[in-house]
Amino acid sequence: MNELLPTIIIIYLVCHSPAIIMLTLGLNRLKTRPENAKKLLIAAGIYFLIGGGICGALLT
Repeated sequence: MNELLPTIIIIYLVCHSPAIIMLTLGLNRLKTRPENAKKLLIAAGIYFLIGGGICGALLT
């Protein structure tokens, strides 16, 4: 089980890296471009929800 944990963490980060990038970009652009930032934050939230369901289904 100890060898499986790092691979699970790596798979989780690979599956959610686009959502993490969108989240950071959205938070950085919140003051300069609020409309664009709002779209990025909503897309990141949806990606987290969908990605969590798909990754959760693959790991069980």
